[in-house]
Amino acid sequence: MLYFTRWKALAIIFGALVVCLCAVPNFFPEAKVKTWPLWAQRHLVLGLDLQGGSYLLLEVDSNYVRKEKLDQVRDDARRVLRENKIGYTGLASRADYVEVRVKDSDAQTALAKLRELSQPLGGLLGSSGQRSLEVSDAGGGLIRLTVPQAAITERIRQTIEQSIQIVERRVNQLGTVEPLIQRQGTDRILVQVPGLQDPTELKRILGKTAKMEFRMVDSTVPPDQATQGRVPPDSEILMSAQAPKIPYVIKKQILVSGGELTDAQPGFDQRSGEPIVSFRFNSSGSRKFAQATSENVGQPFAIVLDNEVISAPVIREPITGGSGQISGSFTVQAANELAILLRAGALPAPLTVIEERTVGPGLGQDSIEKGELAAYVGSIMVIVFMLLTYRLFGVFANIAVAINVAMIFGVLSLLNATLTLPGIAGIVLTVGIAVDSNVLIYERIREEIRGGRNAISAIDAGFKRALSTILDSNITTFIAAAVLFYIGTGPVRGFAVTLGIGILTTVFTAFTLTRLIVAGWVRWKRPQSVPI
Repeated sequence: MLYFTRWKALAIIFGALVVCLCAVPNFFPEAKVKTWPLWAQRHLVLGLDLQGGSYLLLEVDSNYVRKEKLDQVRDDARRVLRENKIGYTGLASRADYVEVRVKDSDAQTALAKLRELSQPLGGLLGSSGQRSLEVSDAGGGLIRLTVPQAAITERIRQTIEQSIQIVERRVNQLGTVEPLIQRQGTDRILVQVPGLQDPTELKRILGKTAKMEFRMVDSTVPPDQATQGRVPPDSEILMSAQAPKIPYVIKKQILVSGGELTDAQPGFDQRSGEPIVSFRFNSSGSRKFAQATSENVGQPFAIVLDNEVISAPVIREPITGGSGQISGSFTVQAANELAILLRAGALPAPLTVIEERTVGPGLGQDSIEKGELAAYVGSIMVIVFMLLTYRLFGVFANIAVAINVAMIFGVLSLLNATLTLPGIAGIVLTVGIAVDSNVLIYERIREEIRGGRNAISAIDAGFKRALSTILDSNITTFIAAAVLFYIGTGPVRGFAVTLGIGILTTVFTAFTLTRLIVAGWVRWKRPQSVPI
């Protein structure tokens, strides 16, 4: 156990040195670090509780998700009936079901075809035994398509997962540093943005669904007649986004959706100088847009954002390049916000801010100072205890523990991890675990000496026989940290990360670094007794 080849010893020293050097950027100002090579710019990011920032708890509109699901079922039912040439009447959405009436002679055929819309829930294998749709015969040719609560819950889960990705893209577009965005509960999203003291712009960006659609304006009915109730069945009335509000009669058919946009950038019109947003479609969107503009030259089409018309230009000529621009009396800030929303994508459902907190930097600084004080006091007490109890071997243990802490910060910096107060608590706890490993080794060496072994043999046996005990204790603690990370959220995860990393570095230092230091001392001194 005490023999190390030269290459093995160099590998241990080099590995520990490289990991410790990863923590160096944390000791320099951020402006200075940004001038370094990209690979050397990794550093710890202080969490919300240390540097202050904004905390938002968002809730998905479950009623909107339910309505969207029912609308989808209605549209799918219409498509299936039309494809199979089955006549129907009264297709409509109700509270939690869709109903349609067909001829009695077509009822069984319609039931069979509509039941094909039902899919198993719980993944590809359908292990839950539940289905996404229940199709039943209500009698008299009336067919009812009911969406069970399990299907709504699954739809909300999918909506949350999609919303988290979109919220993350939107927050990153604002240029913030290391935001924390994660699911909380069944229908909520937690957003923490360290360093952002004014969450007004963030709330405005996150509060918009940004559902953009390109539709044709219905020129067959004047808006004043439509507002009196003469709206064609395939059209609807939408108001303009800018004041004064102007009604438009817009066809329900979507020519191109905003989901087919690949890029959106703010800019200025070369002729008028007013702010605009330039956009570009993907190949599918370009083809649809070119076809729509070719077939409707001379007709107005509407650019609809969140059910408001932001622009309704007339198509002068076919637009085949797959790009265009949106103008609508924007301010520079409004054009920039619209571009951010379009690049990030549309939220599948509206989000409502149900809780908001702003943590000031003063509170964060106070937390840092108290955390540092606790770390210093705890470390000094541990160092003094090891020196008084184990003398020279206590010095070896203190060196290993110091390197252990430096390696923890190095790994966290390498991962660009966010350090929070619970994370600091995890590091302090790791110091105790690292010292405990050395105590187990040294006490085992004492027992071997009492058993009659000579100095070198006792040291070798102490390291060898303490190995299984230390591994058992650290593995069980690591499992606990993994469970905390898996089921925990926010601060609990921060604690679990630092604790887990600390356990790994502790095992490394106890059985390689400490052993290497002791082996070097033994080889140099050839001791006849152990100063322990």
